[in-house]
Amino acid sequence: MDLTPMATPLASFALVVGLLTLTPGLDTALILRTAALGRRRQAWGVVLGIQTGTMIWGTASAAGLSVLLTASRLAYETLRWAGVCYLLWMGVQLFRNRHQDSPDEPEAADNSGGLWAGWRRGTVTNLLNPKVGVFYVAVLTPFIPAGVPHLPAGVLLTSVHVAEGILWSAVLIGFAHTLRTWLRRPAARRALDRVTGAAVVGFGVKLALTD
Repeated sequence: MDLTPMATPLASFALVVGLLTLTPGLDTALILRTAALGRRRQAWGVVLGIQTGTMIWGTASAAGLSVLLTASRLAYETLRWAGVCYLLWMGVQLFRNRHQDSPDEPEAADNSGGLWAGWRRGTVTNLLNPKVGVFYVAVLTPFIPAGVPHLPAGVLLTSVHVAEGILWSAVLIGFAHTLRTWLRRPAARRALDRVTGAAVVGFGVKLALTD
């Protein structure tokens, strides 16, 4: 594929999704909470899972599959309510967490859950958010010049979004790492779970109320 016609659209798309990436949201909350507890491998699993979901949504949009979300009310509502239930369940689980471990638990918890557990959570959270699919349906196509193969161009643009997401996530994980000393206290870890749980439930309620 000749990338010359894509130079300007790539730069413009990078700016748009860059601003989106920097906007705090559910992804930010999950990454910060996991990394702040000292679970760096699991935090990177969450990052990779989120970006896997992003790549799936972008590829599906480029292939025309996720247009179903905008064309079919039933498809959108089914996915939306599945996402609502999942977010509410996740938020409740965070509220119910009990930290009665030793003060050194965050150090030992670096492998807790592991990369796979984080990847699974990040992927499911992203794929059950129909707003991501609708975003790509609405935004991806205008950035693909006429005459350029749709699928390769869409994957290329989505890769830019994924790369920016990984870079910003590295910053978040590095920042969260500085909180580990404070989070050695069980009370601090409970507070973090409450705040993150409230944020996750809030996103679930917002998704439920979104038409």
